[in-house]
Amino acid sequence: MPQSAPAVAIRHLVKSYRRGGQVVPVLSDINLDIAAGEFVALMGPSGSGKSTLLNLIAGIDRPDSGELRVGGTDIMALNEAELADWRAGNVGFIFQFYNLMPVLTAFENVELPLLLTGLGARDRRERVGIALSMVGLTDRMAHYPSELSGGQQQRVAIARAIITDPAILVADEPTGDLDRVSAEDILTLMERMNRELGKTIIMVTHDPSAAQRARTLKHLDKGALID
Repeated sequence: MPQSAPAVAIRHLVKSYRRGGQVVPVLSDINLDIAAGEFVALMGPSGSGKSTLLNLIAGIDRPDSGELRVGGTDIMALNEAELADWRAGNVGFIFQFYNLMPVLTAFENVELPLLLTGLGARDRRERVGIALSMVGLTDRMAHYPSELSGGQQQRVAIARAIITDPAILVADEPTGDLDRVSAEDILTLMERMNRELGKTIIMVTHDPSAAQRARTLKHLDKGALID
């Protein structure tokens, strides 16, 4: 049987930034395939390019050159409006500091991405209820972020990330602001998302114990992937 296309296919990817009049290289000649349904951890020292690579895969930033296909889509060929639409439908984001809206309840934070989809209020309520149930927060849906622990806020963020049923979840230091017990709970939840829902997860982490929960580990150093 023919193999399915990888969820992420990267060829000779290059990225640099301009600082004043100086060009600062960040990623050089990155080649990487990530299979659909994989759970990958990206590790490396600060400044190695981990978050930059994650942002390129998620369509938040653009590379200088190379090839980048995500879910079969050449995202380098999309204009800004097309890229925004593609992100909204294909990528869920989990951040270190949750990025919840403090004036919205847990329910309203999770519902937020659905407001761009045209779904009716009843369908939105049903989806949000299912997502919050999956992360174990049905009894906290009316609470504001300030009334939730760090681990609970990250669970809300995960529910928000999966609410549009994206194929890919990108997580940038998702346990970096949590105590060890809460971090383990979040990693177990991410494993469930990967195993039970088939989500492709790409996680940047400095934490070796977090990286061990992934199925594949990739190392970056000085902008290059290290075997």
